[in-house]
Amino acid sequence: MSITLIVIAITALVSIAAFNNTSLLNKLILYPRQMNSPEEYYRFLTSGFIHADWNHLIFNMYALYMFGSQMEDFIGSPFLYIVLYLSAIIISSIPPFIKNRNNSYYRSLGASGGVSAIVFFSIYYFPWSRMGIIFIPIHIPSIIFAVLYLMYSYFMSKRGTDNIGHDAHISGALYGMLFALLIDPTHGQSFLFQLTHPS
Repeated sequence: MSITLIVIAITALVSIAAFNNTSLLNKLILYPRQMNSPEEYYRFLTSGFIHADWNHLIFNMYALYMFGSQMEDFIGSPFLYIVLYLSAIIISSIPPFIKNRNNSYYRSLGASGGVSAIVFFSIYYFPWSRMGIIFIPIHIPSIIFAVLYLMYSYFMSKRGTDNIGHDAHISGALYGMLFALLIDPTHGQSFLFQLTHPS
């Protein structure tokens, strides 16, 4: 079984268990106000394995399956792949943690930061591949999607009118591209070449 399917299975099991167990949900969720000591820092990771509801879970796991399966094969190293995904969940949790350090009402959950990293890792290597949005029968170059996604996430983060972790989406996405550059610094020139030579 692939690493992607294992991650999806574990995330689904933990999320479903937390749907009906408030105590478990509160134990795993990212809750900056309560994270006053290193003993609570496990939440940076565990919050990525729980979701608010079925729609939240299905959307994230579908995106992870679509992109994760391909990138797992592309990377060729199960270790690097799982490091990318898990570290992205942690890294993407840090900006909202800092931003809401003293906000007793703020809580965050979901795998979106890790999924965004996988998606943008893919975009870094294949900037002109075609991407679609669920339920919208239009495909656009992935690099165009990346720019629109980051602009939308930044705008919505500034508005702060919904209950979505846009800060985590942005940091996860940027981290995915940075991770790609770190494991293969020589690809930077290839990335720029691809950007200037659409295919």
